This record gives sequence, structure tokens and C-alpha cells, in this order.
Amino acid sequence: MKQRMSNILEKFGVVILAAGQGKRLNCADLPKVLFLIGGKPIISYILEELASGGLSKEQICLVVGFREELVREKIGPGYIYASQTERQGTAHAALTGEIALPAHFDNFLVINGDDSAFYKFNSLSGLINFHLSENNDLTILTCEPDDNQGLGRVIRGENGQVVAVIEKENLTPETRLLKEINTNTFCFKRGWFKEHYKNLKKIPGLSEFGLPSFVEEAIETKSKMGAIKLSNPEEWFGVNTPEQLEEADRRKSNK
Repeated sequence: MKQRMSNILEKFGVVILAAGQGKRLNCADLPKVLFLIGGKPIISYILEELASGGLSKEQICLVVGFREELVREKIGPGYIYASQTERQGTAHAALTGEIALPAHFDNFLVINGDDSAFYKFNSLSGLINFHLSENNDLTILTCEPDDNQGLGRVIRGENGQVVAVIEKENLTPETRLLKEINTNTFCFKRGWFKEHYKNLKKIPGLSEFGLPSFVEEAIETKSKMGAIKLSNPEEWFGVNTPEQLEEADRRKSNK
């Protein structure tokens, strides 16, 4: 049974990253979040799931960029739209969305529009409630998918606390054996996000700021960070290749 949104969640903002181009999906002119699975745009599923839990369009900011006019036209009015005019990575996209959110949201959720089509509202509300109840500055949603090849890993210490998020390029034979990944879905205390964004380091080799850099920043500054794991790993599904798009379409079409 789906839980409805509590009063406390009414004060929570949502930023959905939807600025990317589907280059690896063999299309030069369509935003990635508008690729179809189950006959509907990828991003439509997370928007429907948030609405089913009671979140209003006024709580949700879509960060758009590549062919943003197509996203605005397809998704329609009522949402907050923020244009990421310079592509400087996922952390910069989150900042673009945070700036556009109404001032009364003290915390906000960041979701990727291209890997969230299978999320359930109960899982997201569980993440949010955990973030608030623990009074965290930053909370990570993690997952143990059956196939974690090509993905970074979450490293936990003896007490279960996250001590690092290692990108796939930096995995060692030992860390490659770990199963837990970072879904790139985060909850932030807004004041902490704004204060610490300026300290982020660019991704090595790229002129971009990635969301996982906030984990490193939280560890270095001894900020209050937590992590919660998806109970159903099939709720997270990244769509980055034609094969993954086909698999996502099959899963949605068979429901």
C-alpha cells in the first residue's frame, strides 16, 4: 500500500536532473529523459510516482538543458524549470535546480531523470524520512544491483558508515568485489549544500563537478552523512546504452 505524503514532506523540494543528451543511445537530437519505455518518456514515470505520493508540481524543479524546449513541451506547465546553460556536471545541475526552488524548502531531494523510472514512492519517502529523522546534512540512496559492472562502489567502515564512494575508473580488484553502489540519488540539507558546494573538486580529467564529490566533502568536513539501501534493487535501473533502453522498455511493457 502506497504511503501518502506527510505534512513534513510538503516542505521538501525535489530537483530532477533532465538536461542530458542521449548520445550513447544513438540519437543526436532527443533529450535522454524523453526516450520512450513502455510507450512513455522515461521521466514521466518518476513524475507520476511523486504525484501519486502527494507531491505537487510546485515542489518539483526539472533541470533542463539539451533541447529543453522539447522537455517543457512534453512535460507541460506547473513544474519549476531551470536551465543549465553550461554543462558543468551533475553537482552543478543540482545547484541550478536548488537556486530555482522556493525559499521555504529547507531540504531537497536530487534524482536523475534517466535512472529513476522504476522508483517507488515508498522508497523515496523512506529516504526522506530517514534523512530528516537523523538530521543529516547529506543522505545517500544506495543499491546492490545484480549487475554492477561499469559502476562505482560504496565503501562502508566497520560501523556501517559510508567512508568513501569510489568511481568505476578507480576501482581496485578488492573494491570491485563489493556490491553496493551509489544511485546518485541524494537528500541535502539546503544550507549545507549551499555552503559546501564551493569546496567541491572537479572530477579528475573533466571540467565538471559530480554529485559524489559531496560525499568526499562531507567526510573531509566531518559533516553528518547517512546512507540507506533500496530494499528492492530492481527499483534502480540506469539507461545508458541501447541494450539498457531495450531492457527498460521490456520491463515496463510487461507490467
